Amino acid sequence: MGDSYRTFLHGDAEKNTKWRFGAPPNYDAVNKLFEEGRTKVWPPGSMEEKVQTLLKNWEVELFHTADHSQYRSMDPEKCTFSLNGRKPVTYEDFIKLGGVYNPLPQTSMPDKFKLYNPDEETAESTLEAFTTTFPRGFALEIVQAYSGPPVIVFKFRLWGYMEGPFKGHAPNGEKIELYGIGIFTLDEGEKVVKVEFFYDPANCLDLSPRALSLMKMLFQAVLS
Repeated sequence: MGDSYRTFLHGDAEKNTKWRFGAPPNYDAVNKLFEEGRTKVWPPGSMEEKVQTLLKNWEVELFHTADHSQYRSMDPEKCTFSLNGRKPVTYEDFIKLGGVYNPLPQTSMPDKFKLYNPDEETAESTLEAFTTTFPRGFALEIVQAYSGPPVIVFKFRLWGYMEGPFKGHAPNGEKIELYGIGIFTLDEGEKVVKVEFFYDPANCLDLSPRALSLMKMLFQAVLS
């Protein structure tokens, strides 16, 4: 068993990992989506390939490793998260917001304008909503890496297909695509201690009219 793009799933170091859902996750579907839709194929050992692996490993641990003391990609005691220049939050506060997906649409918009209200969601309900709406998941690729450690700056592309219902909206098969800039700061042990993401609003506005009915509001909320 193994994964071509994630090294923190199967191996001697993972024998004692406490998985959130009882077993290692399976990324076969999203790996297929990634291979069919990626625009770059980075050679092994290149900076872009290393950054891509780091990002995917970080996502594995953040989503699926139940015991944060077992994290190898980042130091949860030191790590902070920031989105679009907002005030950084600690790992503990990040988790309180609902984990990986739920902090993305945090916004000061009035509740009546929120298609998706993160204040009413939990980590579990958010994960269920997104995995139902995007059953093949979101594929992620590094488009370019601008600098290496200890401060890694990179451009990423995220995409998926709305093939399931979302909050009463019927699936339409549309591709949702997002570009952004990420900055990972590593400590002397090469663990992530600072995460910053910046989303490109121009790419959000390029969505088709049907997809806008769902995802434009979600991603614009991130940018507001």
